[in-house]
Amino acid sequence: MANAKKIVNILLKKYPSPNVALNFKNPLELLVATILSAQCTDARVNMVTPGLFKKYKTAADFAQADLEELEKEIKSTGFYRNKAKSIINCCKMLSEEYGSVVPSTLDELVKLPGVGRKTANVILGAAFGKQAIAVDTHVLRVSNRLGLAHSMNPDKVEAELNQQIEQGKWTKFNHALILHGRETCVARSPKCGICVLYEECEWPSKNAKNRVR
Repeated sequence: MANAKKIVNILLKKYPSPNVALNFKNPLELLVATILSAQCTDARVNMVTPGLFKKYKTAADFAQADLEELEKEIKSTGFYRNKAKSIINCCKMLSEEYGSVVPSTLDELVKLPGVGRKTANVILGAAFGKQAIAVDTHVLRVSNRLGLAHSMNPDKVEAELNQQIEQGKWTKFNHALILHGRETCVARSPKCGICVLYEECEWPSKNAKNRVR
């Protein structure tokens, strides 16, 4: 069985101050950016959001946005039609039911259009400083390779990680795991030779070739 405590310690030694890669100044900006990040790189989202946030400053601004115009503005992030609808409908609900303030609880966040557990946990951890694990594709892949998780269902993986990781380290570990997935434990041809978690990894296909010791 994977040694969760050891994995956390090694990873946080490599990434002592990990943060979410999306650029934002407040919870609303992170909410919109996270919706845009679905099936899109954070780097691309960060190219789109400066102009977007300059134009739309409040939930009411987004709620009143012209759908076709917003679609054009976010087109490069992909799936722009669905994302534009989600952003507008989400911000309408914020304006009408939450006084244009992004809620800070999981139960309230997942009620918003376009917001699932992953998006909600990103916001809780990065915008509100709460402890949360957001299971994206990197977390899903890396946690299964390491042996910390044994499912491709994000909700089940979140539950498994929550049980094994010290709650006070959930958010930092989450961000560090994502960075590790982007830089080392990539989807194709992972860089096992330089991986700091090589000895702890339970992935049967890990490759010791060019192992740096």
